[in-house]
Amino acid sequence: MGVLAYNYKRKNLSFVRGKGSYLISSSGEKYLDFVQGIAVNSFGHSNKKLNEAILKQSKKLWHVSNAFKIPEGEKLAKKLVKRTFADSIIFQNSGAEATEAAIKVARRYFYSIGKPNKTRIICIKNSFHGRTLAAIYASGSKKMTEGFGPKIPGFDHFEFGNHKKLKSLVNKNTAAIMVETIMGEGGIKVIPSWCVKYLRDLCTKKKILLILDEVQCGIARTGKFFAFEYAKVKPDIVPIAKGIGGGFPIGAVLMTNKVAKAMTPGTHGSTFGGNPLAMAVGNAVMDQIDNNLLKKINSNSTYFLRNLELLKKKYPKIIKNIRGKGLLIGIQLWDDQTKFIKKLMENKLLTIRAAENVIRILPPLNVKKKEIDLAIEIIGRVCQKY
Repeated sequence: MGVLAYNYKRKNLSFVRGKGSYLISSSGEKYLDFVQGIAVNSFGHSNKKLNEAILKQSKKLWHVSNAFKIPEGEKLAKKLVKRTFADSIIFQNSGAEATEAAIKVARRYFYSIGKPNKTRIICIKNSFHGRTLAAIYASGSKKMTEGFGPKIPGFDHFEFGNHKKLKSLVNKNTAAIMVETIMGEGGIKVIPSWCVKYLRDLCTKKKILLILDEVQCGIARTGKFFAFEYAKVKPDIVPIAKGIGGGFPIGAVLMTNKVAKAMTPGTHGSTFGGNPLAMAVGNAVMDQIDNNLLKKINSNSTYFLRNLELLKKKYPKIIKNIRGKGLLIGIQLWDDQTKFIKKLMENKLLTIRAAENVIRILPPLNVKKKEIDLAIEIIGRVCQKY
């Protein structure tokens, strides 16, 4: 056992610097990074505008306290509200904190309107909503909850796509339905637009809340600012993180006014959430997300997915399926993906695993076409020799 606990199975590889889509290892080797901190580094490594923003703010203020107004946070909140369905924001530090806060907001809302019995939240079995105690039980994963009892109550689960079971779970104690619009850790499983609309209609009919977890698939990752925009629905609560910080720890809960009113002073807090340094970076990320970037993401996605489908056609005994939307892409193999990911890494392409034998591919949003070409060439090369 080393000085670091063994809760991560780390590869014997470390990096000393990065630029854009590339990382340089401690031994001087160059890798094409299509993990990017697991969909975190929106604009790759060492983005000039993010570097400038953090340097400028670091010379003024790093941290104060939420006991005072934080202008940088108000500025970022206004940008998010203007860009999305939301009326109000609570800033956090991570996706797990954001989903935890989303759970609290949903329960607090019903408490505030005199229905304290409405506390249960319906989720997809084997989804992923973070690593806090509440979040792992919300995820409904036996593997994630093993050894962390007693069970945190308040969550009900249905299998992906089982609408009959979902509908039967809604009862007088149900507060919300919470799902990832695209399941990331669960294998890059896209919830179809018609299904997202069904969830919205069901929640409206039953007078419960719709929570769409966009921690991984949000912030332009799919070619729209949020993945649920493809379904043209308006959720009640949306936790975000990852991409909004471009590599700096930021999380947030986006809410409508209806539910935000329940969060009165003292109902929730965060020491570091919304600190000036983080907010300066978040503002710099938002300033780089425009219609031109979204068009580029969609164009690159179409190109990438088309070429991956060609590889699937060429190697049908290796590649089972191509999944995803935008630059949240999954290659599902017939067999366990561990060896394949290792071979990709040996060929200087970094990827990461997901459930159902899926290899996750998460390039920066500003990835270049020639970098996509290189990734396709490496994947093809590994397939050929596999």
